[in-house]
Amino acid sequence: MKNNSVRLTMAQAIVRYLVNQYTEIDGERVPLFGGAFGIFGHGNVTCLAEALEQVQDRLPTWRGQNEQSMALAAVGYTKAKKRRQIMIATSSVGPGATNMVTAAAVAHANRLPLLLLSGDTFTNRLPDPVLQQVEHFGTPSTTVNDSFRAVSRFWDRITHPAQIISSLPQALATMLDPADCGPAFIGLPQDIQEIAYDYPVEFFEEKTWEIARPRASVNQIKAAVSLLKKAKKPLILAGGGVRYSGAEEAVAEFAMQRGIPIAETIAGKGGLVHNHPAYVGALGIEGTDAAKELAESADVVIAIGTRLQDFTTGSWTTFARDAQFININAARCDAAKHRSVAVVGDALVSVLEISEALGDWSCQPERMQTAQTLYADWNKEVDAGQVPTNSGLPSYAQVVGVVNKQAKPEDTMVTAAGGLPGETIKNWRCKSPHTFDCEFGFSCMGYELAGGWGHAIAKQGHGVPIVLVGDGSYLMMNSDIYSSVLSGHKMIVVVCDNGGFGVINRLQTGMGGAGFNNLLVDCNVADKDNIPHVDFTAHAKAMGAHARHCDSLSELDEAMEWAQTTDKTTVLTINTDAYSWTAGGADWYVAVPEISEREAVRKARASQEEFRKKQRQGI
Repeated sequence: MKNNSVRLTMAQAIVRYLVNQYTEIDGERVPLFGGAFGIFGHGNVTCLAEALEQVQDRLPTWRGQNEQSMALAAVGYTKAKKRRQIMIATSSVGPGATNMVTAAAVAHANRLPLLLLSGDTFTNRLPDPVLQQVEHFGTPSTTVNDSFRAVSRFWDRITHPAQIISSLPQALATMLDPADCGPAFIGLPQDIQEIAYDYPVEFFEEKTWEIARPRASVNQIKAAVSLLKKAKKPLILAGGGVRYSGAEEAVAEFAMQRGIPIAETIAGKGGLVHNHPAYVGALGIEGTDAAKELAESADVVIAIGTRLQDFTTGSWTTFARDAQFININAARCDAAKHRSVAVVGDALVSVLEISEALGDWSCQPERMQTAQTLYADWNKEVDAGQVPTNSGLPSYAQVVGVVNKQAKPEDTMVTAAGGLPGETIKNWRCKSPHTFDCEFGFSCMGYELAGGWGHAIAKQGHGVPIVLVGDGSYLMMNSDIYSSVLSGHKMIVVVCDNGGFGVINRLQTGMGGAGFNNLLVDCNVADKDNIPHVDFTAHAKAMGAHARHCDSLSELDEAMEWAQTTDKTTVLTINTDAYSWTAGGADWYVAVPEISEREAVRKARASQEEFRKKQRQGI
């Protein structure tokens, strides 16, 4: 150190900067970065790994088995931490980097912070082409790292060691901005990582970051209040932004005080427990009939912290054409959707300010009474669907019911993609707030086990992630069973084997198509009379987990009770019905051939055309 500076390599400086960043959670000052996931190779092993090794007591590095899955684990971690803490994922050059693109897209679609540090080729180009380099003859500065531009909120490539002085603070500010939250990508060329530079000591001073709570304009609050006071049948739609803002209690209190029922989005599910008196379940294609009926009758919808994805809006058929929206969102683009009264601000602050401005206004009590009756009727249907029967294989709903019963209040249910999202959204009853994670922003098969590992790291023994995964997603990405055993972070995994991609087969045949290439029986296989089935129990045991196969719901019940007592990741497998699904929810706008030789397809097309007439037009 000299002249108020410290000489470090660029890689060492990055790590020293990151370990000196802090945040506050419930009044406690904690490191902003909870750790790093790393698979080392040429491009990050000789310089960045050398720097990470020196700080492993402050910034633990966990070794993943696949770059995509370790970055997905980082997504699960930050979900569990409500975007207050972030994980790092680092990879080598080439396929190590491109493996993380899908995870970046998951973080981007879900508005979640994730710091990606990827190795890059040499800026001096002297040894080109290097191992794993993809050459672009017309644009030689292009590398595979440019593929992250489409799925990053912040993107940079460091070509001089001094550039991190401005780049890193900007990357962190982006990840912590409620309006622009998402993944930050920084490419680290190998020859720049090794260079020593005299960095100002001030760059490494400890900093505590505060998550901003932007406030809406006075006129926006007034406009929202004016519209809401005219409402006869309002509905609150609570999205993931409610949870990330910490506004769950405020929204629940607002609903009860004003007599407005609350529906949730998929990302918002878990903001309330299932038996809250204002709660009517999730809304949309995978939602409850109670929420759907209330949405269809709503004259004013108060959408809080949601991007209004098609699975929530029923492809914009769930609401009446003349329904009006109040959109509370930190992101201007979300707040302005569908000609809404836009309230651009933090969910918690905005709800409190609207409530104060409403005075003593409340909705007529009949609205809440209707909602409670509808939701009670829905719960009776759910109960009936979860009752064990003697007919063939158990349904997803029955499996979810058994697992839900054995889950402790502090356990978190984790799933993604396929048939289990719809079945858990409809059938899973949250016993405590913030104990539900269904990755459906990007609907990424393979998130389940990776995300569960991230949750396990975040929970630190305060409850266990219960991962529900289908056979298709399990086969796509399962190595984090081994990761969790290796690192000592326990998960309970329930594998539902329905013989292929069951839910997409439902969509295919439901739109008039023939079953094709989804269920194993409909695939191009060597011997359809003797289709080999994976022994998921043996496979999990081979990766070091405890495992049991269950032949019935009663065996699953006993196995779940046992799984709660084990000392490491425990996998339970059960065969399930590929054709039984929980009814209810909204319809979906999908592409159906305009012409077809199949009568079933022509009928589905006619049905779609009728359905599309109900769509609201908007932006």
